[in-house]
Amino acid sequence: MSTIKTSTNTKFENFIETKENEDLFEKTKRLNNILKSNVLTGNEALGMISLSKLSSMVKIKEKDGFCHDVIMLGTNSYLNIANHPRVITTAKKALEKYGLGMGAVSNYAGICDLHKTLEAKIANFYNCEDSIVFPSGYGTNIGVITALCNKNDIIINDSANHASIMDGCRLSGAQIKIYPHNNMKYLERILDNIPDNISGRLIITDGVFSMDGDIAHLDKICSLAQKYKCRVMVDDAHGIGIVGKTGRGSAQYHNVQEKIDLNVAMLSKAPGGIGGFCATKREIIQYLRLYARTYFFSTALNAPTVGGLIEVFNLLEMDMAGRQELLLKTKYLKEKLLHAGFNIGNSQSAIIPVMIYDEEKLFKLYKELRYEGIYVNVVTYPAVRRKECRLRLCVMKDLAYCELDRAAQIIIKKGIEYGIIKKSP
Repeated sequence: MSTIKTSTNTKFENFIETKENEDLFEKTKRLNNILKSNVLTGNEALGMISLSKLSSMVKIKEKDGFCHDVIMLGTNSYLNIANHPRVITTAKKALEKYGLGMGAVSNYAGICDLHKTLEAKIANFYNCEDSIVFPSGYGTNIGVITALCNKNDIIINDSANHASIMDGCRLSGAQIKIYPHNNMKYLERILDNIPDNISGRLIITDGVFSMDGDIAHLDKICSLAQKYKCRVMVDDAHGIGIVGKTGRGSAQYHNVQEKIDLNVAMLSKAPGGIGGFCATKREIIQYLRLYARTYFFSTALNAPTVGGLIEVFNLLEMDMAGRQELLLKTKYLKEKLLHAGFNIGNSQSAIIPVMIYDEEKLFKLYKELRYEGIYVNVVTYPAVRRKECRLRLCVMKDLAYCELDRAAQIIIKKGIEYGIIKKSP
């Protein structure tokens, strides 16, 4: 194993603040110097270029210009539904009829009949009265939270919630409380200590947690919410189309669909497009259209994407997007990694965390896996604590079993080489 050059100056947080007597842009120069050095920072593959459409095997171009094929275990498009023939056909028809862009925000002249059809389909998918579609996933959480919450309210978050949720909470001005990941006893302790005069109470949780792949305890959360008079918002970005009896997500998994007040999810994960949505009561959606700034002040999602997403929801409604095949392949890869001795946490989805616990090993391993033909995601601070750094594998339906075997073989080989797992006797 080659020696890794390290530096105490590579930490993410060292480049956030302007130092005393430093020009505003000086931190960008300091970061540039580190990225140009031989120090591994985990950023080596950020910005690499895909040279082919998404499939189980993708051609990529590295920053150094090297082009090669990799087995794709780093996409959020678990079902690869964006390349489904029916989806492509409907997107083409929308492009021909409406052109590339809508040219205005949604509340002015930015929407067409396709937008209303998509929102109706999403509402029906969640058995809700209405839904609102935002042009970005990040902007969905920001818009919903800041529109509904303010300084008079309190928001209670799981510590593993997505950054967009945390940012929305900060921007809202509401009081924020955070409980340890999936710790229901701590959650109840927080709820029990909320002053009676604070009646605007919202519990927010990811449905499927993006870095761990486990599912929120929505059955217990809903029970506590009822006891302590809270509303519940679930961001099911990584659950929609994947978990639950018919792919309706984590609320369906726990059989509490009717108890979720705000059903939020992204259109950029399993649905394969871009944007996000919130499905709930009609009067709340009406309010969001007027008060969610990321909706009111953003150009509407373009028609080709909306057209394609309508067909996506047709497939999801009928559970014909390949969810069962995905789950079988995910189970297959999990079993191989577990048998080899890796810690993969409590993954209950198509996300598999492979715990490394050592940043130096992680960065080296990440680079070597890529050059051996396996593309995975690297996860460390600020997404997780440094001592919980990991590789994140995202299984895709289109992966062949021979590709899963090949990926597992290489990951296991490297895991033994770096002392992460032991060689079988």
